[in-house]
Parts: sequence; C-alpha cells; structure tokens
Amino acid sequence: MPVPARRIGFLTTLVVLWALAAGAWVRADLVWEPATGWRVEGGALAAFNASADGQNAKALMDEARRAEDAGEVRQALRLYNRVIKKYGSSVFAPEALYRSAHLYEGRSQFNRAFRNLQRIVTEHPAYPRFTEVLGAQYRIATRLVQGERPRYWGVVPGFRQREKGIEGLETVVGNAPFSEYAPIALMNAAAAYKRVRDRDAAIDALDRMINNYPESFLTPDAYLKLALTQASITQGPPYDQASTQLALTYFQDFLILFPGEADVPVAVQGVDDARTMLSESRMVMGDFYFRHRSNYTAARVFYNEAITIFPESPVADRARQLLATIDRIEAGEAEGRGVRGGPRGKRFWVF
Repeated sequence: MPVPARRIGFLTTLVVLWALAAGAWVRADLVWEPATGWRVEGGALAAFNASADGQNAKALMDEARRAEDAGEVRQALRLYNRVIKKYGSSVFAPEALYRSAHLYEGRSQFNRAFRNLQRIVTEHPAYPRFTEVLGAQYRIATRLVQGERPRYWGVVPGFRQREKGIEGLETVVGNAPFSEYAPIALMNAAAAYKRVRDRDAAIDALDRMINNYPESFLTPDAYLKLALTQASITQGPPYDQASTQLALTYFQDFLILFPGEADVPVAVQGVDDARTMLSESRMVMGDFYFRHRSNYTAARVFYNEAITIFPESPVADRARQLLATIDRIEAGEAEGRGVRGGPRGKRFWVF
C-alpha cells in the first residue's frame, strides 16, 4: 500500500521546531471568554486585532464560538469556514481550523476534520496547541481503522475507510516523528495493515518502529509481532524459508533484549516452532534425494543439517533413524558387491 503521508516526514518537523524556537514575539495566543469573546494575548501579531480586518475576523470568531456553544453546529461551521477563507493568514485562522475540525469530527465527517487539522500543521506550525492537533489526528485515524463509518454531510452513512485511517496514522508519524504519538501510531498502522491483508506494509511499519524507537515501551511488542508476522508467511516445509529464518532471529532478539517480559513463553515457543520448520525443510530435501534419487550422500547432508538445527526435536530423531537406514543400505550394497572377495565380474545377458 502506498503511504503518501511520508512525504511530510522530517521536513515538517524541522519547520515546526523552527517556528517554536523563533520566540514568543511571533506567536499570539487566543483566549476565549464568554462575556467578551476572543482575546489576543502576546506576540507581534496581536496588533492585527486592532485593524479593521482583525475586528471583522474577531466578530466572526465570536459569533461562531457562541453558535458552537449553543449547539448550532452548522451555523458555527459556516462562520468558521468564512474566517478560514477570508482571513487565512490571520491569528484566528488556525483556531478556526481547529474548532471546525472538532465539529466535523463530531458529525463523523472525518476526512474534512483531518484535512483541517493537517492545514494547521502545514500552514500554522507555530500554533500553540500543536500536540492537541496531533492527538485529534491520531484519534480520527484510529476511529477509521477500527471501521467506524464516516457520514456524508454529517448525515448519510458511508463506506468504511480503513485505508484512509492507515494513511492518517502514517501522516501523524510524518508530522512529528519524535512525538509521543509516533510509536503508537506505527503500531496501530501495522495492525491495520495486517487487517487489510497487506503483510509487507505491516512488516515495514513494525521494522520502522523497532529501528526508530528502540527505547519505547512498545518496542518489545513490536519485536514479537514482527517475529510472529514473519513466521506466518512461510507456507510449509517444502517452500522458501527466508521468512522463517527472519522470524527465528526476531524471536531470539526478543529473548535476549527483553528477558523479563511476560511474553517470553510465546517467544520460546516461536523459537521452537521456527527451528522445527527449518529442520522439516531440510528433511524434505533429504527425503527427495533418499527416496527419489537414491543419492545417499546428498540425503546424508540434509539429514545432518536437520539434526544440527534442532537436535532435541522429534524431527532430529527421525533424521537419525533415516541415517541409520542409509548406513544399513550402503552396508548391504557393499556386501552384495563382494567387497570381501573383491569386485564382482561383469555379467553379459544374451537375449
């Protein structure tokens, strides 16, 4: 599945960090008071409030917020959208985007809500409630991947959009890869990829989780899920075992790195299952050369490999029995060729 949200990546984060570090003089905070309406506090942009455009924008914002508080959602959205359209570069624009996104989410218009939140990230990176914006994006994306239906115009139920939810989770990671939301967004994205049967994307998400957030409390779970996902790929002993080998590596890494985790028994069983699968794959090759080609030398190689991979397993016991059988066959053939009395002479048949 393509992940267009990655294009935001670290560039957006750098812009956000630059904007936050630029100083309080570029940022003006809005404070709502029911009696007096919105008030601009601090920052060079506070002077905008004294201009004619500032007064008009404030009047719209005051009316929109009072409509919102009164439960007149459609009227509030209409007014917030006017602020966004007419005063998109003003101090009121990001607040209008944020509040309208909240109302759209309440109406299950998830795509519009998410778009407005994303506009805050890209157009107003100094918005003081940036963490809350990320939280709202994460919440909306999670609702979508869980199968909640959006509503068109806030009324008509639509189709489930789990793929949109996955895209939203990836956007959260791209918007702020060093935030507290990034690791959990990746974990939920991996689970959602698996749910829509995109196993490769799930593995990629878990791999990024492990590599980018090794100190996260979610990392042990990511290791285990990655191992289990890799183990689920192999179709059986006759098939390619690259995924089984990777699963074994991740199970072993889990046991080394997180020996105190409650899921250690799951990892131990995973190691045994992976080693059994690898041993069985060697047995398949050994059986082929033994039963269908009578190539005992090649069969010995594969049976010995099966024993080496998991010497304490029932598979290894079967390999030892077959090796003993080969020994008996070869001994019988040697005796039949007259090894003790020298090689037998050639026989000529007359028809």
